[in-house]
Amino acid sequence: MSMTLKSLDPRVDRLGIPEEWASPMAPKESLDQFETYEAFVQMKENKPFEHVGPVHAPNEEMAFLFAKEQYSRRGMFCHALCVIKTENIQTTGFTDNNISIYDSIESMPSGDESESFEVFHLLKRGKQHKYVGNVNAKDFEDALAVAKQNYPSEKPVFNVWVARSEHILTSDDEDRDIWETLKEKQYREAIDYRAQDKIKAFKERTSEA
Repeated sequence: MSMTLKSLDPRVDRLGIPEEWASPMAPKESLDQFETYEAFVQMKENKPFEHVGPVHAPNEEMAFLFAKEQYSRRGMFCHALCVIKTENIQTTGFTDNNISIYDSIESMPSGDESESFEVFHLLKRGKQHKYVGNVNAKDFEDALAVAKQNYPSEKPVFNVWVARSEHILTSDDEDRDIWETLKEKQYREAIDYRAQDKIKAFKERTSEA
């Protein structure tokens, strides 16, 4: 007796597809997709960096290039940009009903300042995380305790992102020149932006590997 294909989708079940018609799903290769990085933009000098979205790239340098293209080059308000590999960002849980995530953190700072961390707060659901400052701590949990002490907020903090400072790639003065000359369209052509040079260099490195 022929068996029909079972699916989590009832629309598929209603079709009554014989099980032998279904081709086995091939296993995914380990590195068949780009890694994910999170991009942050500083709109103006002295303003906090704000999360703007993810990019997918094979490495940090290409992630930074894609973030510049996607989130800053066509905008008029960008002073600086940084990217962090998503897996290098450690996050707390989410709270709601005007309860701050820091209310659940009872530990005190250890006093061990061996590592540098960057801290981002989510102050409104549906909005983006904003940078609040740097802390020196022993580890992720210790960084949260220091952040609670150093960066008190009048508004409830619904979620916190923490990343080691060494894992952040930030723009420099050369990158800023692109944003400050947008109105004059000084970088109108791709050759001026030098994106193609970086992509070509990346392809050459990967072909040699």
